[in-house]
Amino acid sequence: MKALGDAAIVSVHCHNDLGLASANSLAGVQWGARQIECTMNGTGERAGNCALEEVVMVFKDPARPFSLPHWRCYGQLYPASQLLTEMITFGPQPNKAIVGANAFAHEAGIHQDGFLKERTTYEIMDPRSVGVPESKLILGKHSGRSRAEQALPGPGHRALER
Repeated sequence: MKALGDAAIVSVHCHNDLGLASANSLAGVQWGARQIECTMNGTGERAGNCALEEVVMVFKDPARPFSLPHWRCYGQLYPASQLLTEMITFGPQPNKAIVGANAFAHEAGIHQDGFLKERTTYEIMDPRSVGVPESKLILGKHSGRSRAEQALPGPGHRALER
């Protein structure tokens, strides 16, 4: 690919029809684009656009070939997502990376066990780094016996009967 030099700023504008908007935008940067057009929460018509919070957190990692070590607004990503949710009356799907309600929630017993032993086993970033107050351990149908017993009050309380 021939470089355009400083004659023009190449920008990428990717839609998320196949769930690849962020990946395709990052590929554009690898191939010389100097600008990514994206939206908070990936909002947009049809399937949405490239999600700002996703590409920003990729850029945060100094080990990656493209990083923005001097950008300091990472902790505002979740608050910005919440503000947008209030303004447009709907939020991101619960399983949305980084800003979704379940992004830092763990219900499955094996996830909870791994998380409690070493947080980075199931979380590649600290939730506070993007403005999420804390991770959540959810007591639910996928939780293990030890987590259920841990959640019940009082000594000797039998959590689960067989």
